[in-house]
Amino acid sequence: MLLGLAGTSLATAQSTPLHYRHSGDMPPGAIGRAQLQRGGPLPGFFQPVEIKAPRGALVAFASQGNFEPTAATPRRAGLLIGSVYRLKVTEIDGYPGVEVFPTIEIIDRIYPPPGLEAKFPIPIQLTQDDLVRASEGQMVTRVIYLEDPESALPAAEVDGEQYWFDVGPDQDPLLVADTLGRPVAILRMGGLLPGRFGPDQQFLFGSPPYKPLATIEVIPSPVPSEPLPAVPHELPEP
Repeated sequence: MLLGLAGTSLATAQSTPLHYRHSGDMPPGAIGRAQLQRGGPLPGFFQPVEIKAPRGALVAFASQGNFEPTAATPRRAGLLIGSVYRLKVTEIDGYPGVEVFPTIEIIDRIYPPPGLEAKFPIPIQLTQDDLVRASEGQMVTRVIYLEDPESALPAAEVDGEQYWFDVGPDQDPLLVADTLGRPVAILRMGGLLPGRFGPDQQFLFGSPPYKPLATIEVIPSPVPSEPLPAVPHELPEP
């Protein structure tokens, strides 16, 4: 089960325990590049993901130095581990004309049965709450992790929904995700906009290649608008 947790502030105190190797406020791409140094089945692997947004919202990938035409979700694609992908989200309900530019960083892969990788993508859900926060200038970081079955959340899984919950402003979402399972992706949004002349390669992180994948679903599944109640957990000592 792949879940997500989010934080609206990463201005953590220095006394706050950090992930044993990384922290959630590292620059986009730093964690993924460090993971690639481990070698193994990570470099060059296109990890399938599925991006969902609230009904009516449109999403575009960056490609070859610009954004492609926007399209409705869900959208499936294979993303390289260690690269940073910039998206454009438009037609946000209640915010006409507003554009939000999230990034997705894949920091690890999942291991479904061979040949079935495309049927088990990492879910990347852009909730209405996150999009509103980002459009109002708040920074949102969502860490998607593979749940540890020995510490699974006491909630039944609903097909097509990704459970999530918020962490406090004094907690590192990457550390919390690591205590509950294995982090595999980081979604960041809010703050940055393209320059007056449009997006450049720095803003687009070089427009890394991606592999479009066919979307299996016919009817988009709903995106949950409310988080799960906060789950008590013990953080390791610093």
